[in-house]
Amino acid sequence: MSLTVEISVESELWTALAGLEVLVGATLQTAAENCGDPLLEGAEVSLLFCDDARIRELNQQFRDKDGPTNVLSFPGPDTVETAAFLGDIAIAYETVAREAQEDSISLEQHCRHMIVHGFLHLLGYDHEEDDEAEAMEALEINILRQMGVKNPYLADETEETEGNERVRPGQ
Repeated sequence: MSLTVEISVESELWTALAGLEVLVGATLQTAAENCGDPLLEGAEVSLLFCDDARIRELNQQFRDKDGPTNVLSFPGPDTVETAAFLGDIAIAYETVAREAQEDSISLEQHCRHMIVHGFLHLLGYDHEEDDEAEAMEALEINILRQMGVKNPYLADETEETEGNERVRPGQ
């Protein structure tokens, strides 16, 4: 299964992450192969790598929330099974870089997580309800593990205790 990926880098801040196009391609390929959803061969995904100011505008315009966030997803109009265009994902550099630093993980690992998270939203996954969140997070964790990225929802993967969870992207 292969996807068609369109990348737009709107903020020069993203030059801090070397090999962004390769990272995006490999991450989306792994997500597509492990998501469990039947996708059309060559289905398109568009990614916008922007700054906090731009994602704040998008967040205000489309979610009526005044403030930056790490990732936003805008699913295409067709069902996943028939979609030639799956949708758009926007990722904000400053928020993602700050979260990576706070969590003591690499910018690359956190960017992979945001790409996978955004991609799953394009496929209809959500985390508004607890059962939806558990299903989406389990899928994210599995996909990220395929790329050697540890569970992003635990502060320390060796300690799976209550209160040790991280905040979900987009919240």
